[in-house]
Amino acid sequence: MAAMFLTAGTVTATRSAAPPGPSVIFILADDLGWGDLRCYGNPVVDTPALDALAAGGVRFTAHYSPSSLCAPARAGYLTGRYNHRTGAVDVPSNRGLDRLAPGELTLGDYFRHAGYATALMGKWHNGAYSREQLPHQRGFDLFVGYPNGGQDYWRWNLVRNDAPFPHDGRYLSDALADEAIQFVRAQRGRPFALFLAHPAPHGPLQAPASLVAKYRDRLGPGGSEAVVLTYAMIEAMDAGLERLFQALRDEGRWEDTIIVFTSDNGPVLRRDPSHGRQQRFNGPFSGEKESVLEGGIRVPGIVSWPGRIAGGRVETTPVHGCDWLPTLYGLTGQAAPTGAKPLDGIDLLPLLEGRPWPVGAVREILFQRNRYAPVAGSNAAIRAGRWKLHWPGLEATMLKDATRDNPSYQRGLVRPPWEMPLDAQLDVVATTAPQSPRLFDLETDPGEERDLAALHPEIVARLAARHAAWFAPLGEQWREARAQIVAQDREYWRTRPVPDARELFRDFWLWSLAPPGTDPKTTDPLTVFRGYWTARDEIR
Repeated sequence: MAAMFLTAGTVTATRSAAPPGPSVIFILADDLGWGDLRCYGNPVVDTPALDALAAGGVRFTAHYSPSSLCAPARAGYLTGRYNHRTGAVDVPSNRGLDRLAPGELTLGDYFRHAGYATALMGKWHNGAYSREQLPHQRGFDLFVGYPNGGQDYWRWNLVRNDAPFPHDGRYLSDALADEAIQFVRAQRGRPFALFLAHPAPHGPLQAPASLVAKYRDRLGPGGSEAVVLTYAMIEAMDAGLERLFQALRDEGRWEDTIIVFTSDNGPVLRRDPSHGRQQRFNGPFSGEKESVLEGGIRVPGIVSWPGRIAGGRVETTPVHGCDWLPTLYGLTGQAAPTGAKPLDGIDLLPLLEGRPWPVGAVREILFQRNRYAPVAGSNAAIRAGRWKLHWPGLEATMLKDATRDNPSYQRGLVRPPWEMPLDAQLDVVATTAPQSPRLFDLETDPGEERDLAALHPEIVARLAARHAAWFAPLGEQWREARAQIVAQDREYWRTRPVPDARELFRDFWLWSLAPPGTDPKTTDPLTVFRGYWTARDEIR
């Protein structure tokens, strides 16, 4: 397999001695697809700030997220490591499946070690329900955001480190842009690393009225309200980014700041329960969020550094989200922090500068994602050059236990962050043998419509063996990380008072999914819904 595994000590091995590196802004959109920007061919949405960023920098056409789902993808971006190694394999924060194991270092840890001011703003979703899991305890000097997987765009409830930051009438994307600008201006020449995790266009689908009216008019009477709202949310985010970019210019920081813009996974194209169909332009790709077909994992990737990178380039070489930590941290010229673990990403600087990068031609990029616990051969893929081998998800491994996992998410949309113990139990999933993998030629068939496995059995065998060799150690590493996460949580709650789940989720139980005849007024929810603590013994 092509080297995609660097030891922490070799992050800067290819760099010569250099003065302090540039400031860094890493912008991560949420559920934004490859086709959701004008510069990627969308004929409807207006994204002038990001289009200009791409025109002045490098636009990747084969940029892959670390995962097709939010929390695992963020773990890869933040740590430069495959998400399985970190412990983050799924989104249920109530079970800690989004958490990073205690020994994992984040982009914040790295850049703080290099003397940078560090901040994470917006969505975290890599550890909730415990203060010690939040970004300001995981390498970032400043956290302004929310730990939940989603947030109401008008009734938002954020924190500024440990201080409550309740909604004040501003649209959420605007509030985060304001906070980012304030952070940049406060540095006064000090290098900084800002991880700006925008919520848009993740649901709930809400946008400023003027932009909603604009896209209703643009899409016409037959336009889906869900798509109208999605495009309005994207343009609102873009407008806030333009204000941030202008602040960099005003502060004289534009030339010495490298900006990366990307997304955590592909778009949601299925029907929104409140606003109808979300199907929209996503290039030539099939698949969506959660799938490891191209539409679920291939996302925008834009890089701008006016002081170093020539603009106006389109780069077709495949790159991976884990590449950004070694690439960006390498620009500091500093050794890795104490305790840093081996990174899975590759330094992209030669590629960004237009120099030869032979590793790109032989590299293998790998994926696997299902619910709750990693299962071999379920929703998995490997890309090697033009070839991609894909295993569909096994149905039993892709289902979410909504009544158990959704109440805490729904509460987090509109309530301030809180603490509670994890539901650490995971059911053993009865799986069947994986389906036969399908082989696609992405150069001639980017939509993954023609299975060529029968014509090229030797390629299927080779790529399947490569994927199996990659996945085998990840399962054990995930189990080790999971054990550390659970042990840490049990110790945290050993002497703390435990909240009453009945009261905590009083307004958020999914009674509509309860057994027929259940009366919410008289039934104890803990006799209906599994997975909630009732006594201290259950969290020891």
